[in-house]
Amino acid sequence: MSTTTSVTQITHMDNADKLSKLTIILHWLVAIAMIALTAIGLYMSKTETWALYPIHKSFGVLVFFIIMLRVFWRIRNGWPEAAGDYSRLEHVLAKLVHWVLIVATIAMPVSGMIHSGASGHGFGIFGLTIVPGNHAASDPDNVTPYHAGLAEAGEFLHEAIGYLLIAAIILHIVGALKHHVLDRDATLLRMLGKSAPGK
Repeated sequence: MSTTTSVTQITHMDNADKLSKLTIILHWLVAIAMIALTAIGLYMSKTETWALYPIHKSFGVLVFFIIMLRVFWRIRNGWPEAAGDYSRLEHVLAKLVHWVLIVATIAMPVSGMIHSGASGHGFGIFGLTIVPGNHAASDPDNVTPYHAGLAEAGEFLHEAIGYLLIAAIILHIVGALKHHVLDRDATLLRMLGKSAPGK
């Protein structure tokens, strides 16, 4: 198989029967990463497990770049065609949930970076500093915010968007199962890289 053919198969435009490999890969990378990071974030905040914060921040920054690639691909590729005929209400709800997922997955890491950076805790990628912490030289546990108001806004948004994202993910999963079990269309199958029966 030639390199040109391989690239074409990975990046072909999505349609009602089949999604590109790139769409599928980006979808599952972002989905798994966001679910894992949100679950870990909830665990950290409830148990005050401070040791997990640098890992959480590092993966959050890395996932942000994958999210932006997915957004770029979605803009270039457009929304996938519906795999069946649905009511106008269902179309509107599906589009609304998809938009919430797109915007929330961008806003989650951005709000987290704003909170960590402005609060003086800083963040980076596994030891590579992006925004340095503002720790007192005599007492590393003493942190001075760069901007307290911005830090508070980032913290509030990070938490609020997290709960919004959880709700949107649940609705997205319920919708996918509804398409698969009740409508028996290719919506879920094509995201798994398969075609509808008879296609």
